[in-house]
Amino acid sequence: MLTQTIQEREIIIIGSGIGGLSCAALLAKYGFKVTVCESHNLAGGAAHSFEYQGYKFDSGPSLYSGLSYSPSANPLRQVLDAIEEDLSWLNYDTWGCCLPEGDFNTSVGVDQFCQVVERLRGKEALREWRSLQKLMQPLKDAAIAIPPASIRLDAGVLLTIGQFLPSLVAQAPNMFKLTGPFSNIIDGTIRDPFLRHWLDLLCFLLSGLPAKGTIAAEVAFMFADWYRPGVSLDYPMGGSGALVEALVRGLKKYGGELLLNAHVEQILVKNKRAVGVRLRNGQELRAKKAVISNASIWDTLKLIPEGIIPNAYRKQKESTPQCDSFMHFHLGIDAADMRPDLACHYIVVNDWEKGITAPLNVILVSIPSVLDPGLAPPGKHLIHAYTPGNEPYQLWQGLDRRSPAYAQQKHERSQAIWTALDRIIPDIRSRCEVTLIGTPLTHERFLRRNRGTYGPAIAAGTGFFPGANTPLPGLFCCGDSTFPGIGLPAVAASGMIVANTFASLSQHLSMLKEIGIRG
Repeated sequence: MLTQTIQEREIIIIGSGIGGLSCAALLAKYGFKVTVCESHNLAGGAAHSFEYQGYKFDSGPSLYSGLSYSPSANPLRQVLDAIEEDLSWLNYDTWGCCLPEGDFNTSVGVDQFCQVVERLRGKEALREWRSLQKLMQPLKDAAIAIPPASIRLDAGVLLTIGQFLPSLVAQAPNMFKLTGPFSNIIDGTIRDPFLRHWLDLLCFLLSGLPAKGTIAAEVAFMFADWYRPGVSLDYPMGGSGALVEALVRGLKKYGGELLLNAHVEQILVKNKRAVGVRLRNGQELRAKKAVISNASIWDTLKLIPEGIIPNAYRKQKESTPQCDSFMHFHLGIDAADMRPDLACHYIVVNDWEKGITAPLNVILVSIPSVLDPGLAPPGKHLIHAYTPGNEPYQLWQGLDRRSPAYAQQKHERSQAIWTALDRIIPDIRSRCEVTLIGTPLTHERFLRRNRGTYGPAIAAGTGFFPGANTPLPGLFCCGDSTFPGIGLPAVAASGMIVANTFASLSQHLSMLKEIGIRG
């Protein structure tokens, strides 16, 4: 096919995940001419929503916090503030737990979980939890001492974070503690088996790894948000797609461009510098200043022509360990005469002793239509249930999605999710009117995720995230391969940091002032 060269941009971003959109919208706010190339026909990456038979399903994230108020320590909230976009938020504080100890509700906040601990494990376990809360207080302060919004990847960072120097000096001893695994923090404090399992679960949901592999800073950030007086969780009215739409509005408001069905086949290189991208349809888009990849590190490497970057770098990044993949259920059900106390979210754990990362052992269930009935037709509920990064890709590798063997494996691997749902809604199977079941191959195909992975699985103390810089001048990265932690705050922070690097110091400092971040 003949190549068609179209107008030149300043910056091209590959992928419209939350990291890429955060980066793009902020760059547009800074005045850059930005184009985002998205392979899918919908923006949002793993956070996109899709509609099917009157239901509006979330494809990925279902738990949000720190987004309905400002100023907030959540980097995604900071991006929304910077681009002057918002959406309607629904608040709640309780979710359901279906654990080996039994089924019960728990809440965010300082005190309610203490009541659960005392009821399940007694006063000694409560004393340990209170001790951990006390221990975490200074670590929480240290975790938010340097706002990600103040970081950039050049020498200007000395000025943008310099305003936080007093708090940095005060928090220096605690910040050192945050660089190690969270298990180092709890080993001297938490002995109760249930509490250790619970903390492993929280770590797994944050990073895809248990406490011994999760960097303490991630957990401290979560404690700073979840375990404080008056806290609530958030859900975007209209689903995760509404959050994506807010970022896209901000991008376009400041002159940025989003191209859908624009699959990038290759990063163009000239004079040993990234200068644009070639799309699957043969079009070439040129970038004066930079190409930024929001694809994973493994997928980004495939876009760089052979021989352009050092083989040692390529092999090192290709070997970045991965979390496992997902099984997904998207269900539409009849809500007539259902239990009135249905929660928005449930965490199901089958067996603590198997280990929190064991396949099919942890299952998350989201029923957002409890909060936002508009996501489903009248009298219906929608459900998104999934195994959060604990489904091995190798079980599916090489299977033909149209084969009987694939259908049989899908049936067999689905049973654990049905069993989990039975604990919440015993007659769920008879209520189902829409049943969509996805596998790691679905995740890989529709979300362009290498091996359908949840993201990098880099244990604390064993290595560093690949980061935003690459050995190819003009090529940067953002997204879950570049910043510790799996989830919206981490990817938004990664995009914000790259965008800040292109801004002038005066622009960057003005943005911090506008969103209320001061030392």
